Amino acid sequence: MNQIEKLASWISDSDNIVFFGGAGTSTESGIPDFRSAAGLYQTQHHSPYPPEVMLSRTFFMSSPDIFFDFYRSKMIHPEARPNGAHLLLAELERRQGKLKAVITQNIDGLHQLAGSHQVLELHGSIHRNHCMDCSHYYGLEQVVDSVEVVPHCPKCGGIIKPDVVLYEEELDHSVLMESVEAIAAADLLIVGGTSLTVHPAASLITYFQGRHTVLLNRDPTPYDHQADLIITDRIGEVMNGVQKILKL
Repeated sequence: MNQIEKLASWISDSDNIVFFGGAGTSTESGIPDFRSAAGLYQTQHHSPYPPEVMLSRTFFMSSPDIFFDFYRSKMIHPEARPNGAHLLLAELERRQGKLKAVITQNIDGLHQLAGSHQVLELHGSIHRNHCMDCSHYYGLEQVVDSVEVVPHCPKCGGIIKPDVVLYEEELDHSVLMESVEAIAAADLLIVGGTSLTVHPAASLITYFQGRHTVLLNRDPTPYDHQADLIITDRIGEVMNGVQKILKL
């Protein structure tokens, strides 16, 4: 039995699956990750500030024009479409009810676009935005289509802030607790496309008490020693292979 067959077998035998994913889940959809050689943090930008600085709460408040220029050009990918990983996870939830939750560090909304409903977004979403003054909520188009560099609320004139968790901001406590509960109750934990170095998100997998942990990641992670199965192939291709074996 090869690795993909083993993963398919474990999925078939499981009744409570949780997927925990990061940026690598969406790279095959054309969205760059952060820390790889071709990732967002390694590539050249026209701004003199590193991405980690521009994506901080302090920088957003002091230089919203530079923030939004970077955010629109590097963080928003409205043309991106779900790949094999997103589609299989949605099918496992929809058809068989095996998948109980997708916990994601991504902000792109591709899991929902693929059809997943039980999605816990640790770092927020580009598709939700709110006025910092009157709290009115807006969709992605209010940011993308704004003629201003810094989008302002049509109702009160306040700055519209994306509901994404910036550096120096805390994760939503209720989303964290839901994630802990989902992982603790799972019998199969599939971790995909994440280096497991960003905390507190990465430490969530320590709450798993089930049968099997699977790591789908190109590079080694600090949690490799805890995994029952490690697959370093492209996650979309792996999930396409699983889908064919399970005939979904």
